Amino acid sequence: MSSTRNPGRVAGLWYLLLVFLGPLRLIYIPNKLFVSGNAAATASNIAAHEGLFRFGIVADLIGAVVLVFLTLALYRLFSSVDRNLAIQVVIFGGVMPALIYFVGVVSDLGALICVRGADYLSVFDKPQRDALAMLFLQLRDRQNTAAEILWGLWLIPLAILTYKSRFLPRFLGVWLAINGLAYIVLSFTGVLFPQYQSAVFRYSQPAMFGELAFMLWLVVRGANPMAQEAASVSPKDI
Repeated sequence: MSSTRNPGRVAGLWYLLLVFLGPLRLIYIPNKLFVSGNAAATASNIAAHEGLFRFGIVADLIGAVVLVFLTLALYRLFSSVDRNLAIQVVIFGGVMPALIYFVGVVSDLGALICVRGADYLSVFDKPQRDALAMLFLQLRDRQNTAAEILWGLWLIPLAILTYKSRFLPRFLGVWLAINGLAYIVLSFTGVLFPQYQSAVFRYSQPAMFGELAFMLWLVVRGANPMAQEAASVSPKDI
């Protein structure tokens, strides 16, 4: 069945693209360029790999757009199951996180301006500019911590839709719900008990694979509510 006739596979392909884009700025660039507690080394790494840092910014911009198209594809897939829940998926999983992506890009651009040393920043010496750059990066990190609330909240209505649908396995819905709750717990831990955030993240890894399993199912198997409805019609109903 072609992807154009299978709305589940369309959503899965958008999800797959987001999976490729997201880890670049969220995981790869921080691990490669950022040195915890060392503003000078972090600024030096960004200056030496400015192209990579800028590419991460572009990836975030593209990711924000992809996220909106993904949730619209999911709305198309699940609107016949529960339209109100499908709208929540678009709002909590598409519109609001996309806006946060754009705000995060501003923080990254602020860090880059400090690293490059714009003329109007000449009143600050280099250690001060490096510290400002680190501040922008820390703000971006804290923003991600807050955004995990939305990363979790949008998975709850998606989990219910998946569970209620007859064209996707129910275990995916349960897994998505656990995944969403894990994100919410991780966000509150980062705000209230940041010293335990790494431990909570480590222990919640199995739950985090719920989204990946959901995405792979859509890409490989797809989902078509119309086909399911047609198959459920008995001959005497025709």
